[in-house]
Amino acid sequence: MNAKQQVHDFWNEASCGEDLYLKGETLRQKYHRQGIERYALEPYIADFADFQSFAERQVLEIGVGLGADHQKFAEAHANLHGCDLTERAIEHTRERLALFSLRSELRVADAENLPYETGSFDLVYSWGVIHHSPDTQRVTDEIFRVLKPGGLAKIMIYHKHSWVGYLLWLRYALARGKPATDLAAIYAKHLESPGTKAYSKAEAQRLFAQFRQVSIKTVLTHADLLASQAGQRHRSWLLTVSRRLYPRWLIKTFFPEHGLYMMISAIK
Repeated sequence: MNAKQQVHDFWNEASCGEDLYLKGETLRQKYHRQGIERYALEPYIADFADFQSFAERQVLEIGVGLGADHQKFAEAHANLHGCDLTERAIEHTRERLALFSLRSELRVADAENLPYETGSFDLVYSWGVIHHSPDTQRVTDEIFRVLKPGGLAKIMIYHKHSWVGYLLWLRYALARGKPATDLAAIYAKHLESPGTKAYSKAEAQRLFAQFRQVSIKTVLTHADLLASQAGQRHRSWLLTVSRRLYPRWLIKTFFPEHGLYMMISAIK
């Protein structure tokens, strides 16, 4: 099985957050509750996406997942398109939008080969997706291609030097007597789909080098601070003890830039 098929199969089994956050009596209630929990847990998403600023603009979201952000763009009256590698995510998002009487042009597609004309979009948005692609550089090249001149890319990818990475290293490298294991191997094997990548800020700058203006910001997440149910696949005595003794105040005070999420805004 090739790398891309492994990524597809991992996320097609269950879209991101489906098992943990898709709860409620009716499907409409489930999607509504998932959206509320998403933005309560990760309030920086709304600030970064700035949904309301893209009314009547041509917007593409790469990796729609359960469709919460896509719904927000649709509610803001964007001229909206969305794609995902998995059929499951497209089905979720299509059904979600229909339940709320919203519209988007949705399709299953590979971000390494986007099925859109050059210079089509004012915004390409993607939250926590393109680092799962076997060829992330090709994805950023495709994002550049489909943007209009002066268009904006808003992309979140994983930050290599994060507390999530350090904790996984403690669990899967140091605790197993393999301290020489590097963070790249840790992310690839133990964070979400096979081959998941994380980048330093310098590496992210190189990914987006062809853009004329790039800004990068990192943020501490609920996962970095062990403040949610994230990480349940890594259950162990170490995680249990860490949740109780974790020095959140110290991390927030002295290491605020060592968060997992790296938010990139890039202008073509």
